Amino acid sequence: MDKLLLKEVILEQRDFIDRAEQGIERKVLLNLKKYFKLPHTLVVSGIRRVGKSTLLVQLMRNFYKDTSYYFNFEDERLLNFESNDFNALYELMIELFGEKKVFFFDEIQNVKGWENFVRRMQDRKFKFFITGSNASLLSKELGTKLTGRHLSQKLYPFSFKEFLSFKNYKFQPNNLYKTVERGKLKKFFNVYLKEGGMPEYLQYQNKEVLKNVYEDILYRDIAVRYDIKETKSLRELALYFLTNLGGLFSYNKLKKNLSLGSVNTVKSYTEHLENSFLIFTINLFSYSLKQQAVAPKKVYCLDNGLANAVSFRFSRDRGKFLENLVFIELKRRNEDIYYYKTKNNLEVDFLLKKARKVKQLIQVSQNLKENKTKEREINGLITALKELKLKQGLILTEDEEEVITLKGIKIIVQPIYKWLLMPVNKKNEN
Repeated sequence: MDKLLLKEVILEQRDFIDRAEQGIERKVLLNLKKYFKLPHTLVVSGIRRVGKSTLLVQLMRNFYKDTSYYFNFEDERLLNFESNDFNALYELMIELFGEKKVFFFDEIQNVKGWENFVRRMQDRKFKFFITGSNASLLSKELGTKLTGRHLSQKLYPFSFKEFLSFKNYKFQPNNLYKTVERGKLKKFFNVYLKEGGMPEYLQYQNKEVLKNVYEDILYRDIAVRYDIKETKSLRELALYFLTNLGGLFSYNKLKKNLSLGSVNTVKSYTEHLENSFLIFTINLFSYSLKQQAVAPKKVYCLDNGLANAVSFRFSRDRGKFLENLVFIELKRRNEDIYYYKTKNNLEVDFLLKKARKVKQLIQVSQNLKENKTKEREINGLITALKELKLKQGLILTEDEEEVITLKGIKIIVQPIYKWLLMPVNKKNEN
């Protein structure tokens, strides 16, 4: 690659990063901080525009202000950058900024073979912080060259606590017990439920930001990268998923209903959408791996605001958006998530597993005001708890709170906004 152009990019990017706003402090900073003294490469992955670059800015300014280099491989002028250009990049960095021992690399998956440079410099005691927007590419490259020499951290859109900080609301646990403050929290929650937690969208309040993220994922991250010429089927599948939050699907039915060619095509496109962090799928929980493999999956979107901007279904699907919001938070908490069906086919929204044991069952319902709804949710949860030999379950609703004890089983009913801020920590008894 031309060295003069590379030098121009380095200087422009450094100027940009020096002037960039630091934003609100992300919770994952605490998780990353404990790894600073380790020699491992720290990998931050997540969807486009979720705030990975801002997180790197926070890390650089707070901990590595004068000891690090920064470079973003998403710059369109770097289309011809190849793995053998890393030495030239490093040489120019020394020329411009002097010798430093820490690299911050943004969207590194755009350069094939990047892991070879990282591994070589790691052996020379250099520290790396890297980000990427493609889970599959990152895991493949990390697995081949950096096995046991990297640590990973996923970055999600703002949590509700981070959203409140963004809105300059200082949350204190006691606020949940004050009428006025509780009213404010509910108002913020209603906005968060609809608009999600993508930082740039929340800053500018322009849905084009979210639509651009969606289009970039479909075309730049998937169609171009995997050489998909006919994108109509990919768009139809993505739209189907975003308009069916929490819905069950099978590859075979999608192939038939959307006329998507073959089951392998549907499976590949779904995997691409997952690897770009746009969607997540979860399996039915079963002690039989065969049954788990053939059962329908459930699908969720990474961000409510993103799903709403693309699907325009929020008003009629509020309950599904509540369920999706709970799912995102469970992912943020690094839970191992499944859904569950009882022997008589009653469904429980989320089953959380730790190691080989079932940890918790969670049902999500917009409200329990109607006796029929309340009976259905409670019966399904109690039946599942008995089958799995658990004594406590959780129902998350929009704004209801109580403790129900039936047949020796305790069910905690809690508002979602409160659960997001102060989750139930009591462990299930087996």
